[in-house]
Amino acid sequence: MDKLKLIIKREYLAKVRNRSFIVMTILSPLLIVGMIAVVVFLTRMNNDQKKVIGLLDESIYFGNQFITGPELSFVDLEGITLEEARDSVAAMGYYGLLHIPNDTSIEAVSEGIQFYSRNSPSMAVTGMLESRIGKRLREEKLQELGVSQKVVQELASNYEIRTSTFSGERSVKGINELKAAIGGGFGYLIMMFIIIYGAFVMRSVIEEKTSRIIEVIISSVKPFQLMLGKIIGTSLAGITQFVIWIISASVLGVVVFSLMGIHWTELNSGTNIPPETMETINEAAASNEIVEIYLAELLKIPWITLFVSFIIYFVLGYLIYSSIYAAIGAAVDNETDTQQFMFPVIMPLMLAIYVGFFSVFDNPHGPIAVGFSLFPLTSPIVMLMRLPAGVGADGVPWWQLITSVILLMLTFIGIVWLAAKIYRVGILMYGKKPTYRELYKWLKYN
Repeated sequence: MDKLKLIIKREYLAKVRNRSFIVMTILSPLLIVGMIAVVVFLTRMNNDQKKVIGLLDESIYFGNQFITGPELSFVDLEGITLEEARDSVAAMGYYGLLHIPNDTSIEAVSEGIQFYSRNSPSMAVTGMLESRIGKRLREEKLQELGVSQKVVQELASNYEIRTSTFSGERSVKGINELKAAIGGGFGYLIMMFIIIYGAFVMRSVIEEKTSRIIEVIISSVKPFQLMLGKIIGTSLAGITQFVIWIISASVLGVVVFSLMGIHWTELNSGTNIPPETMETINEAAASNEIVEIYLAELLKIPWITLFVSFIIYFVLGYLIYSSIYAAIGAAVDNETDTQQFMFPVIMPLMLAIYVGFFSVFDNPHGPIAVGFSLFPLTSPIVMLMRLPAGVGADGVPWWQLITSVILLMLTFIGIVWLAAKIYRVGILMYGKKPTYRELYKWLKYN
């Protein structure tokens, strides 16, 4: 036990005292916050620049539909021909020209509408123009059928079905997706930690193996102790770095965005969403009832269970995969030879992310979501996506959560045992790249 503590201490201090570790610990928050700030700044600059569109309206139907807004500015061109309008717009450097011809009916006018631009217009611009034209077309046709203006306005409003639980409580759309996204964030953090710091364990083993230091170390400690000490020591160094990143990036982000006058809401701005959709979103957000329901649903998330489960799945998931990384590092002589083994290791993690998002978002209690949340190599990610939906009768059954943890623990014991057998043989093998058949033979050695 004392030797294991010494190995953990040595690995931890070796990592945190490494010059590259210190440099990246300092630079990473600066780079992350700087990148986000640059993206937000450039987005604001892009949005502040309105797209100017020349409007040649020869009809009598669309007089009030093309009013200058926050994203599009219209310049009315009257008393000139289409050719003159195109030449003028091109000479002035406008974004484009919208030509509305004159005809006997609004249907014929709509079919003849043409948009001219130097290059292909963006989908956001064409979408906004089509939305305004389509709205006016519907209003005119309804009025031709004798429908009053009041009814036309009522028909133009978006319909939203009211949803409630069986107990009569009001519910809202999108809350399941929001809960799954929260769990997915925890799962994604686990995946990134495994990939980054599992690779650190592998490189550490390869470096000691190629420098032949391992031959001296192995004479004093058991291979299993050495492997476990490397895994735990590297994970503690990684956790230290992650905590520093989170704290420093949060503080730095608040300071930088405050100095730039950027509000946090701008990081999720809907600048490319059509105005009609934004109006609906704003109306929903303005409703105190909707906001209260969202807050109530978020408070229903079993946060304590989620955080405790995150720690359990984080530790067990990392130990399983880092053991595999250590075994790979012991089996090869350089990082180039690890490529043939990396894809089978990363594939379950990627599968968990993609399958988890597609299955949990749609049906968190479906057979696919349940199956992947029980499978040990994917459960650290998929189960965390399901947990925000609740635990118990209305959420994840307790037996599934307990079974998932038990299977994960058993898998950890089995994989550590197998990885230790590969590690024991591989750390003393030089000059030959092993095949999968040879690795299987190593597992059978006593």
